[in-house]
Amino acid sequence: MRNIVPLLLCLVLLACGQKKKSDSEQADTKNIKDTPEQWLTFEGSGTNAKQIVLISGDEEYRSEEALPQLAKILSKHHGFHCTVLFAQEESKPGIVNANYLNNIPGLEALETADMMVIFTRFRALPDEQMKYIDDYLRSGKPVMGIRTATHAFNFAKDSLSNFRHYGNYYEGDKTEWEGGFGRLVLGEKWINHHGHHKHQSTKGIIVEGAAETGITNGIKDGDVWGASDVYGVRLPLSGDAQPIILGQVTNRKGDYDESDIFFGMSPDDDEPATVNDKGVKLNDPMMPVTWIKSYQIPGGKKGKAFTTTVGAANDMLIEGTRRLLVNGVYWALDMTIPEKADVSLVGDYHPTKFEFREEAYWPERNMVIESLR
Repeated sequence: MRNIVPLLLCLVLLACGQKKKSDSEQADTKNIKDTPEQWLTFEGSGTNAKQIVLISGDEEYRSEEALPQLAKILSKHHGFHCTVLFAQEESKPGIVNANYLNNIPGLEALETADMMVIFTRFRALPDEQMKYIDDYLRSGKPVMGIRTATHAFNFAKDSLSNFRHYGNYYEGDKTEWEGGFGRLVLGEKWINHHGHHKHQSTKGIIVEGAAETGITNGIKDGDVWGASDVYGVRLPLSGDAQPIILGQVTNRKGDYDESDIFFGMSPDDDEPATVNDKGVKLNDPMMPVTWIKSYQIPGGKKGKAFTTTVGAANDMLIEGTRRLLVNGVYWALDMTIPEKADVSLVGDYHPTKFEFREEAYWPERNMVIESLR
């Protein structure tokens, strides 16, 4: 009996210790679970996988839906390590608010990135966040700008930001920055809607000689299509910009449908438009919707930029449009472009139509970033 008592005490103490450890582990798990995920990471293949940071944040074209899908394609099919960032309020971390212009956490990932993909619109980020973008561009590393990236930033004239020259409407003392990030880095800022918005689509026509770049590998005329209309640009494009895809403004065959993902337009539409809703003559000449160029911001190294004004979340339903973006990544990273890249969709992808949404929409929607994985 004397020998049994100490043994029983040891068993009791051991059980208590295990219970405490179990409780502690549960608490740790709960804390991890309760910590909101403010960005998404998709692992690459191997320790030397190229790192791509994809920055969403626009009010209209659903970059918060498009870029996670692009990242999944780049990660699963091509082995790139991808980090996707999102606009969100400081007081509601981990919840997307595309209308909130002043916060995109996680930009420090640019410090080790091999490439930046940006799809933002009229952002006015704080200096500590803008500095990561500025430092990245000074390094001369490659940039891909999608759709509204031509007007990625906007700062008020009386802004005290040290980076107000990045704004689309900048006309200050730093004359080389006139037109902001879009003009200096990508080659053009926001000009106008060339086609009739939500009524005329974009059919991609390959520019003669563009095949030599490899960017059009696996793509033929009409494969690149977007319900998002053609943006106007000033011709000729600035600097050494080389057009790759021209956007034929195309009329719809069917009726306008507000509820349809393509607003009643279709990739099968084939009638070139002659005028838009304002009576402006179209398609003579056609506007570039994809081009490449070099860039160099003052004090920085020279780098490569790939710009396309197609790429809204619903445009990503089109195989040729996805292939254009994937090929653009390979080109920007100086990697051999596949003859026909695998761009099949990853997981369930059900994007919503592009449109502006009221301020109340985002708090009510409560879109958790983790749900976009």
